[in-house]
Amino acid sequence: MLTELRITDFAIIDQLELQPGAGLLVFTGETGAGKSIIMDALDMLLGGKTDQTAIRLEADVARVEATFQLSPTEQEAVNGILEREDLLDDPGYVTLSREVRREGRSTARINGRGVSLGLLKEVGELLVDIHGQSEHLSLLNVRAHLDLLDRYAVADSLLASYKKTHHELLGIRRELEQVRTAQREAQERQDMLTYQAEEIEAAKLKPGEEDTLKLERDRLANAEALASFAQQAITVLDEGTPESPAATDLVGEAAAALGRLAQIDTARLALNEQAVTLSETLADLVRGLRDYLEGIEYNPTRLEEVEERLDLIHRLCRKFGGSIEAVTTFGEDARRQLESITTADERIAALEGEEQATRLTLAEQARALSHRRREAAAEMSRAIETELDDLRMASARFEVDFQVKPDPDGLPDEQGIPVAFDATGFDRVEFLIAPNPGEGPKPLA
Repeated sequence: MLTELRITDFAIIDQLELQPGAGLLVFTGETGAGKSIIMDALDMLLGGKTDQTAIRLEADVARVEATFQLSPTEQEAVNGILEREDLLDDPGYVTLSREVRREGRSTARINGRGVSLGLLKEVGELLVDIHGQSEHLSLLNVRAHLDLLDRYAVADSLLASYKKTHHELLGIRRELEQVRTAQREAQERQDMLTYQAEEIEAAKLKPGEEDTLKLERDRLANAEALASFAQQAITVLDEGTPESPAATDLVGEAAAALGRLAQIDTARLALNEQAVTLSETLADLVRGLRDYLEGIEYNPTRLEEVEERLDLIHRLCRKFGGSIEAVTTFGEDARRQLESITTADERIAALEGEEQATRLTLAEQARALSHRRREAAAEMSRAIETELDDLRMASARFEVDFQVKPDPDGLPDEQGIPVAFDATGFDRVEFLIAPNPGEGPKPLA
């Protein structure tokens, strides 16, 4: 329903604002009062042809804007287009506008955003139907005939059920195609995935292994130097040289002297205890150094093994990630992809079963919808011919022509023949009329 119309600098109109509201609105007036100008402005708004002659003489731009409140039936069709084009604001309302400039440029907008003239016309055709002395826009648009017939047939529930099932079928087919595509891609990569997964699994990598191996490699590669340093420390601390007594001997002598001192001056017992503790610490240090020295391994074979292991880790990290964790994750993902190849057949079979069952349901719904339409078409033809009779056109005939398009992959119609189908079913209808006796039915246009 048109709720507000604003016209600025169009033809002889300076500025006009209308709020028609619900119900019938009639514009009356003598010839030249401007009634047809309002219709011309509305036609421009809906995407009709126009040029700079439509601009008021004193202005540089003509502008027409209208706001429509959408009925439940209109919402489904209009909002579907608006959602598709990312133009939906308020589901219950839509605003169209168009302006023409003196230099000839035309601008179209929906909900304040610039759109193509074709899109403006596509939406406008769903909102306004213009009747003239020799034209009725929706009747001349064959694409609108099916919707008009459905509205006459009150087929809302049947059509809604069909559309729901059709949407489900499209979803199943999308998933089926995705699984099939994934399967094809996975099969092409199967050999590579198998090689990668097995290479990583054979390595049996462990978190933190690289740091441990690097430490071991450094010890093995520097075993001679480490042993020399340890022996040097042991010599200084415990063995001594002819030129220099061992540190443990010197500290032991100091501890003995402080022990005798403490026997005389008991207030200095703490000094004796510190000396004893120092002597014991040095003894522990020496034992630790001797154990370390005995553990130093001169093992070129083990060093080579460690180097090879580190080289393997570095190579895998370069190929599959920057760390052992990344390599492990890559291997697990490769294994999952391999497993998906074996399970894809099962999923494809399940989806194909769902697709077939959904197609059977959809075919049944499409046939029921078509049957309702054909019944309504017969009723509509009789009703229109009755009206034509009242208009002294008793010889005129009106009929609804039903067509289907054969398609081997389509749905079976009432005769069981596979035909093309879409979101509205498999019927393609057109209103035909024979205005004069002896003439065959022909399109309304």
